[in-house]
Amino acid sequence: MCGRYAFFSPAEAVRRTFALDEVPELEPRYNIAPTQTVPAVRAGEEGARAFAMLHWGLVPKWAKERAIGNRMINARAETLAEKPSFRDAYRKRRCLVLADGWYEWQVAPGGKQPWFIRAKGARPLAFAGLWERWKDPVGNALLESCTIVTTDAAASISKIHDRMPVVLAEADWDRWLDPAFSDTGKLSELLRPFEPGALEAWPVSRAVNAPRNQGPELIASAG
Repeated sequence: MCGRYAFFSPAEAVRRTFALDEVPELEPRYNIAPTQTVPAVRAGEEGARAFAMLHWGLVPKWAKERAIGNRMINARAETLAEKPSFRDAYRKRRCLVLADGWYEWQVAPGGKQPWFIRAKGARPLAFAGLWERWKDPVGNALLESCTIVTTDAAASISKIHDRMPVVLAEADWDRWLDPAFSDTGKLSELLRPFEPGALEAWPVSRAVNAPRNQGPELIASAG
């Protein structure tokens, strides 16, 4: 699964990497947790890419209450086309969730050991995501939310955990974002473990266990 990650790339680097017209200056975040608002890219007007801030924890259109999103932070790639919570968004509302790396916890003597995982070269990552727009039946407030798609872990990090977020290759971004493309069979071909040998990981402090903790020290190697 993916339950915690980091995003700290400067706005200009994000604008260039994802070919966006505008990206706001965002505070670096080293411990992003479920139910927080997270940066994403989705299809905007006339097909252009657009930056968005989305609630992490997808709330389906048919949901009676927002709290259901607390259980929808991840969506398994293998069942997207079948699950009522995700199948409509999978066909029509896909996004890139922006990250610089993520945390995973390895079972170890003395308790679970957190690791930080990122792409070699420290480039920004695009997690495959789905987004949804929900109207609160009480008050009619609109909420735009998202979930992160997960798949089997790449071999290089499978010793840490058996799942990982789907990291989309740049060549696949346009197809994933295109709302007019709804061939779930071909879309599923994009939802694979990251390219072999392209990731690096190291153990970090257990301070990351508490979402209130922030700062670059969270991704420093703990040996």
